[in-house]
Amino acid sequence: MTTTDEPVRACGGGTPLPERLSREQLRTLFLFEKLSDDRLDWLTEHGAVEHFAAGPVYREGDPATCFYVLLSGAVAMSRQVHGEQLETNRTDQRGVYAGATQAYLGDRVNQVYPNSLRAVVDSDFLVLPADTFASMMREWFPMAMHLLEGAFFGMRSQQTIVSERERLLALGSLSAGLTHELNNPAAAAVRATSVLRQRVAGMRHKLALIADGRLDGTKLRQLVDLQEEAVKRVASAPQLTPMQTSDAEDTLADWLDEHDIAGAWDIAPTLVAGGVDPEWLGKVAETVGGENLESAVRWLTYTLDTELLMGEIDDSVTRISGLVAAAKQYSQLDRAPYQTVDLHDLLKATLIMMQAKIPKGVSVVKEFDRSLPKISGYAAELNQVWTNLIDNALSAMGEQGTLTVRTGREDGDCLFVEVGDTGPGIDPAIRPRIFEPFFTTKPVGEGTGLGLDISYRIVVNKHHGDIRVSSQPGDTRFRVVLPIDPEAD
Repeated sequence: MTTTDEPVRACGGGTPLPERLSREQLRTLFLFEKLSDDRLDWLTEHGAVEHFAAGPVYREGDPATCFYVLLSGAVAMSRQVHGEQLETNRTDQRGVYAGATQAYLGDRVNQVYPNSLRAVVDSDFLVLPADTFASMMREWFPMAMHLLEGAFFGMRSQQTIVSERERLLALGSLSAGLTHELNNPAAAAVRATSVLRQRVAGMRHKLALIADGRLDGTKLRQLVDLQEEAVKRVASAPQLTPMQTSDAEDTLADWLDEHDIAGAWDIAPTLVAGGVDPEWLGKVAETVGGENLESAVRWLTYTLDTELLMGEIDDSVTRISGLVAAAKQYSQLDRAPYQTVDLHDLLKATLIMMQAKIPKGVSVVKEFDRSLPKISGYAAELNQVWTNLIDNALSAMGEQGTLTVRTGREDGDCLFVEVGDTGPGIDPAIRPRIFEPFFTTKPVGEGTGLGLDISYRIVVNKHHGDIRVSSQPGDTRFRVVLPIDPEAD
């Protein structure tokens, strides 16, 4: 090494050494072995030698200000994964480099350190300021720089496009399921309305037969009271098993036949559904007499039928309203992106939206801790996380299994949402890669490999939380951990 009387600025935070590297020393580093003498002289002038005691050199996420080349010692590189530091590389090879490796891209990318670097033992580095390294790359290797730029931005653009495509595909699938779910109650309401119109017309006709003067006012009033009672019986009708329903219909049909009422087998199902039994029909017979019994029974049957049809319409409309509310909750279109949310409302909306995708052989178990507080977050994006995790769980199980969605408190200051399935589990060989962009175990064309990557970035980067996975055959669980107060240190 050579010495200089000029002061040396410590770019990297280490202790500046007065020595500078000579051309021959620089050529021993594989990065610089092919450089010309004038470029080696330039490096000698612009690079500084810094000494670091064992410990941190730089930390992931800090502004990327320097480019480091190891001269002596040993280093370890690590990344923050699921809240823990994961060591990715450890070496004592001279010439290995790290730091502001993307400085040549300028302000087109966020210039922060993508990892953490630690000196395992006391180590020396050749340190270049980030802007100096960027200038060197642009001036010395213009073609290589363009190739690197194209690769970097091309991959990022591709990931953005595929991510958007995945969101659109998921939305299209959920929209198709929602359309199907809406169609069923809508069709039921239309059918019930059509039948109701016929029943009301029939009820008016039978009332005309009853009220043609053959019943005095007192009897007619008693019949109207029976009608009101019949309506109340519909609301309180017991839920019968298929066998109990069949037995009750047989009993009522026998009673109707004994009283010479035609079409007993057509009338009996409606009467049973309305909670009518032979004892109550006996009260009707006592009120109107035998000659008016059939007209009265049919009139009351129309009353029960219309009440049942109105109940069906009410159920259908309520179902439609609930689906629309779930769609609004899921999409969050009319709400601020960042808001205070109840995780259970989001999970409920997601499960409703995904109902059509859940096979009949898959049972859904919800274990919700209703005491959990609300948290601040990006509701629509959290719904996307639940969608991705639930969709993966359903894909893993196929047509049979149990989907478990669980919530609870973790470590006092955090909440968790856990999605579990009873599928075959994740192969330990691929488990470290499941959060990688574009990695998928699904057949070509069926998965983009971005679902978990998107979920990870939403939870970790936007909500300062974590995603953890545990898996064994028959029990795979993805746990999303979210801070109650994301602004707290």
